[in-house]
Amino acid sequence: MIEPPPADDPGTTAPSRPERVRVTAPLSGEPLRAVSRVSQAADAESVIVNGLIRSQLRLAVICAIGFSAALVAIALVAALPALDDLLVAGVPVSWLVLAFGAYPPLVAIAAIAVLAARRTEVQFRVLSQRTDLDGPRA
Repeated sequence: MIEPPPADDPGTTAPSRPERVRVTAPLSGEPLRAVSRVSQAADAESVIVNGLIRSQLRLAVICAIGFSAALVAIALVAALPALDDLLVAGVPVSWLVLAFGAYPPLVAIAAIAVLAARRTEVQFRVLSQRTDLDGPRA
């Protein structure tokens, strides 16, 4: 037979109970906190990566807006009635503008995007190597 653990008071036979702890959920609207602390190096790295992502998104949006504006401009130029009367090799110039007018802006915007993305990634590498060498700062 198993004997109960000794009681705090020699006159009682009931086992002692641990103190109760109240557990509550966070209040609504209160920001949640992480359970563990993140080191400063990891925090600096996440800031640098978030900056890279933001700059890449900014570049993509600017390129998309620029290309859309170029396409609208080409469509407006092609819609000019004066271009229908001009012929090159028997083809109206408005048709040629629509057929070949989008390629030069497309190539130019793509080249600008590639150069800007390379520059951003080089800056990211420099910053990430600098934080790796320096280590966490106090």
